[in-house]
Amino acid sequence: MNAWLILCAFALDLALAEPKRLPHPVAGIGWLIERLELVLAVLRNRRVAGVLLVVLTLLGTLSLTWAILFVAQFMHPVVGFLVGVWIAFTTLALRSLHKESREVVRLVEAGNLSEARRSLALIVGRETRTLDEEGILKACIETVAENTSDGFVAPLFYLSIGGPLLAVFYKAANTLDSMVGYLSDRYREMGWAAARFDDLLNWIPARLTAVLMVLAAFPLGLNGFAALKIMLRDARKHASPNAGWPESAAAGAIGIQLGGPAVYFGEKVDKPTLGDADQVVTPACYHRMIRLMYTSAFLALALGLATAFLVLQIF
Repeated sequence: MNAWLILCAFALDLALAEPKRLPHPVAGIGWLIERLELVLAVLRNRRVAGVLLVVLTLLGTLSLTWAILFVAQFMHPVVGFLVGVWIAFTTLALRSLHKESREVVRLVEAGNLSEARRSLALIVGRETRTLDEEGILKACIETVAENTSDGFVAPLFYLSIGGPLLAVFYKAANTLDSMVGYLSDRYREMGWAAARFDDLLNWIPARLTAVLMVLAAFPLGLNGFAALKIMLRDARKHASPNAGWPESAAAGAIGIQLGGPAVYFGEKVDKPTLGDADQVVTPACYHRMIRLMYTSAFLALALGLATAFLVLQIF
C-alpha cells in the first residue's frame, strides 16, 4: 500500500471532514442495505435473512469498489491514485467526529441543553431526552472514545494492510452494524450477524486504540498510568467486547467515570461504570478527550504507515 495514499487520505479527512455535496460511499452502502432489507423481509428465518444481508452487502460493496478502482487505474495510474485517495478518505471520520461532538458541547457551554440533547441524539444510540448536563457530556465523551476506534483507527488499520478495498469492506460492515445491529425487537434476530461480524473486525483495532490512548496520555499531561490501570480493570465490564477498551482507557486518562444507566429504545439498561469518579465531568473533560483523540490518531497514522511499508516489502 502506497504510504502517500494514506497520508493524502488523512490530510483530506482533516481538511474536509465529510463534505455534504460530494459522493460518499457510506450513503450508497446505506441505500443498498435498506433495499436488501426490504427484499430479504420475505424470509421467515430472520437470522438467515441477516446473514444474507451481510454477505450480499459486502459482496456488492466490494465488487463495485474493485470495479471503480480497476477502471480508474486502467485510465491512468494518476487517476487510479486519486480515486484510491478519495475512497480511502471517505472511510475515515476523525474530523467529522470532532465536528459533530463539538456542536453538542458548544450548546452545553451556551446553556442550551434542549438543543444539545437533540444534537447528541444524532451521534449516539441512547435516548437523550432526560439527560442532564453531565449526562450529555459523558455520552459525548463515550462516543468520541469509542468512535476513535470505529471511525478512524479501524479503517486506517484495514487501509494499511489491504488498501482502499479492505477499508471499504470494513466500512460496509460497520455501516451494517450501525443500521441493523441493534437489540431492538425489529433487529434482534435480523441484525445478529451484522453485530457479531462487526465485533470480529473491531477486535484488534479497539484494543490497539486503547493502547494508543494510554501512550498518548503521557505527552498530553494526562494520567497514562491510570489509563492503563482502568483499561485492564474495566474494559471487559462493557457489554460490547470492544467498546470498553477505548472508553475505559479514556476514562482513566482523563480521570472521570463513564458508563452507568442509560435508556435504549425505551428500556433502561444498567451499563457498568468505567473509571473512577475523581472529578465531575465538565466541558474541559471533553476538550481533553479531543486532544487525546487527535494524539492517538497521529500515533495510529505513524503505525499505519509503518505497517503499509512492511506489507509492501512482504508482498
